[in-house]
Amino acid sequence: MKRREAREKAVQSLFQLEGTELTVEEAMAFVLEEQETDAFFENVVRGTVEHQEAIDASLTEKLENWSLGRLGKIDRTILRLAVYELLYTPETPQSVIMNEAIELSKTFGDEKTSKFVNGVLSKYKA
Repeated sequence: MKRREAREKAVQSLFQLEGTELTVEEAMAFVLEEQETDAFFENVVRGTVEHQEAIDASLTEKLENWSLGRLGKIDRTILRLAVYELLYTPETPQSVIMNEAIELSKTFGDEKTSKFVNGVLSKYKA
């Protein structure tokens, strides 16, 4: 599985987890259907869930005039995934993570989503 596809499936899995009783394993299995799992996919899904409290705290610091709860569910999901990668996968270049998050925003959201995600993530540039 290519990393772009893994990120798309990760967003779908994380989106399902919010506000449901599904386990991480159930959400990943549902998204994968019959497809074989991927180490990168599993790592980003499990890592985002495991570190969600720290990720949310970091995002809260970066949001201006917004609360995390006010964000659309897809915006919040994409941002959480991207911030997980920014904070916990230093081997992946920041520019790649940010570009991928913007592309995910265009796939799952709209033009406003991609601009918003870009604006928030730009505050993480080193």
